[in-house]
Amino acid sequence: MTLGRPDRPQCSTSMRAMTTTTGGRARGRAATSRSDGTRGRRREGGARVVARAKEASGFEGWLEDALGSSVVNRAARGGSQWAAFESFNLKDGRRAFVKTSAKDPSMFAGEAAGLRALRAAGAFVVPEVYGTGVPPEGERSNSFIAMEYLNFGARGDQGEFGDALATMHLAAPSHKEASAGKFGFERNNTIGETHQPNEWTDSWLEFWRDKRLMHMIRLARDPTLSQLAEKVVDKRLSDMFSSCGEIKPSLLHGDLWSGNIGTVGKKPSVFDPAVYYGHHEADFGMSWCAGFTPAFYEAYHAKIPKAPGFEERAKLYRLYHYLNHYVMFGGGYYRECVNILKELA
Repeated sequence: MTLGRPDRPQCSTSMRAMTTTTGGRARGRAATSRSDGTRGRRREGGARVVARAKEASGFEGWLEDALGSSVVNRAARGGSQWAAFESFNLKDGRRAFVKTSAKDPSMFAGEAAGLRALRAAGAFVVPEVYGTGVPPEGERSNSFIAMEYLNFGARGDQGEFGDALATMHLAAPSHKEASAGKFGFERNNTIGETHQPNEWTDSWLEFWRDKRLMHMIRLARDPTLSQLAEKVVDKRLSDMFSSCGEIKPSLLHGDLWSGNIGTVGKKPSVFDPAVYYGHHEADFGMSWCAGFTPAFYEAYHAKIPKAPGFEERAKLYRLYHYLNHYVMFGGGYYRECVNILKELA
């Protein structure tokens, strides 16, 4: 996310989980000795070699228990507005990536559930989750998520990415509720740092109205936005959704912008999700910040053709993300929210 209160809408650059080998300048704890007797010595770039005592503790010990291999190197990998990142090299050659935060464990629990669902769909390369929860003793944070460390490359072929996204949207749901036609997810999660409710709901119109649009409007606490949104809900929402025919639950990444997509071994990859089951078109809500090319859309719509009213619904789905940016940052996002609501009303 862009820090501060911008005068005009900008992409959410600091939301990106920097799970690449070229992450930003390392910032993390400078301590090189530990109370449990495990000591480390600094190496260039913020890394330190871990010298094993009789029994490792902290994340070194946790990873050894979880993965069956000892940690030989630990390095800071920068961070975002609400999390710090570290990488761990294991003796068996594997690498782990750990995010920690002062926030409660529910944020990373939602991310973990989303990554597992995306990975199960099989359309993208997605890091394997090793665990999440309260950090082990000796670590100074309130929550963590540990996952496979992937070497993310450039965005790659946009046509391949569009094809992969359509494949994921068409995949059979891995959750029985979604298979039964319900919208939502197994747990609530976050979009950025904003709470995102995902209780299972029978109707997409009801889910989008109550769990997305009006949820964000309530968080915005602005009478003008509330009045305009109520007009859209009362007069337009039903027609906007009915024009595209039956809407079936598709697995959505939920926050698909340029900072959350890449390649691994030249294959399309996604991370940092805000997953739920919804209308497939809703995954284009961050298209204003995704840089999708004509090749992307051509490949995607070759598998899932545009339905009537696509362009108008695209405004509605973008609105949710603009509202979220306004809730977090204020500034120029407000005017964009007002303009879209006026167009739709």
